[in-house]
Amino acid sequence: MTPLHTEAAPTAVVHEHITDAMKAPDLLRLTDNIVLARFETMKIYAALGAVRTLLERGTISPGQTLVDSSSGIYALALAMACHRYGLHCHIVASTTVDATMRAQLEILGATVDQMPPSEDLRLDQERRVRRVRRLIAERPGMHWMRQYHDAVHYAGYRELADLVDDALPGAPLAVIGAVGTGASTGGLVHPLRERGRPVTLLGVQPFGSVTFGSDGFQDPEAIIAGIGSSIPFDNVRHHLYDTLHWVDFRHAMAGAVGLLRDHAVFAGLSTGAAHLVAGWEAARHPERTHLVIGADTGHRYTEKVFTRHREAPDPRTLRPRQITTLDDLAMPWSVMEWQRRPYDAASARTMEKSAS
Repeated sequence: MTPLHTEAAPTAVVHEHITDAMKAPDLLRLTDNIVLARFETMKIYAALGAVRTLLERGTISPGQTLVDSSSGIYALALAMACHRYGLHCHIVASTTVDATMRAQLEILGATVDQMPPSEDLRLDQERRVRRVRRLIAERPGMHWMRQYHDAVHYAGYRELADLVDDALPGAPLAVIGAVGTGASTGGLVHPLRERGRPVTLLGVQPFGSVTFGSDGFQDPEAIIAGIGSSIPFDNVRHHLYDTLHWVDFRHAMAGAVGLLRDHAVFAGLSTGAAHLVAGWEAARHPERTHLVIGADTGHRYTEKVFTRHREAPDPRTLRPRQITTLDDLAMPWSVMEWQRRPYDAASARTMEKSAS
C-alpha cells in the first residue's frame, strides 16, 4: 500500500491537440528499482515524429494520404497525427483490430481495410503487406509510412529520451520493452547512450517471431500482436540489444494480471511480458533502475486475457531458461545475453555458438 503523504498543488497544462496530452507516459515506481512508463498509446511519439519530419523534408504535403499496416496501436497514432496535420489516413488493419479501435479510426477520418478473421498472425501480417503494396501500385499519390522499415520512426523518441533522462538521472538504467518494429526501444536507448548514459537494453519477444530467431516455434494462444514479426523489419537494430527474453502467451498473461493485481495498472500483454522480465532482472541486478515500457492499455485484451485472470500463473513462481545459443531456445520463457551483436538469420546459430 502506498503511504499517505501531502503533495504540492499540481500545475495544469493546456494542450493544443490531444496528441500532446496522450504521448508522454505516466512514470510509476513499482519497486525500489523498477519504474513503469505507462502509455495510453506509445506510438504517438513515432507517428508524430515521422509525420513532422516528412513534412519538413517535403516528402509529404498537407492533404496527401498516408497508408500503413498495423495491428492497432500504430494505426490509432497515425490517424491522430494525420488529424493534427491535415492529412488523410488509410489503415490496412490486422484481424486483431477490434470494433472499438475500428470505430475510433473511422471517426477520426481514416479509411480502414481489415483482413479477414485468422488464427494465424503470420498469415495476417503477410496479407496486410501485400494489400499495402497493391494500394501503392493502384494509387501512386499515397505515401507508405513503412513503420517496419523507415528509420524516420526513430525521430520522435528523442523527446521521450529527454523525459527519461530528466526523470531518472544518475543510476545505471535498464530499459525493458517489446522489440516490435525496433523503433520504440531503439529510439529511446540510442540517444541516451549518445549522451554517455550507461543503458542496458533488454528486448522482449514472443515465440514464433523471425526477428530474433524463434520462428520455429508455435504458441497456440499467442495474440501478443505488435511485439514480434513473421517478416524481417529493417527498423530492428539488433546490435542495440544486450539481452533477449522470449516469453509465451501464458507468461505474458501472468505479468499483465500481476501488474493489475499488485499495482492497479491495466496494461497490455507486451507490458505484462516486460513486467514479468523486470521482476527477474531486478532481483539479479539491484544496482540498476529498470524502466518497463508499458506501450498501451489492456482494453483490447480484456476478453482473451483479463476475463481469464484465474488461469494466470503466479509471476513469483516463474523463472526463465538461461541459454547461450538459439539451438537451446525453449518455451515457455528463455533468456539469452545478446551482447549487442548483429543478427543474420542464415548464420545466427553458428555465430552464437562460436561466441559462447
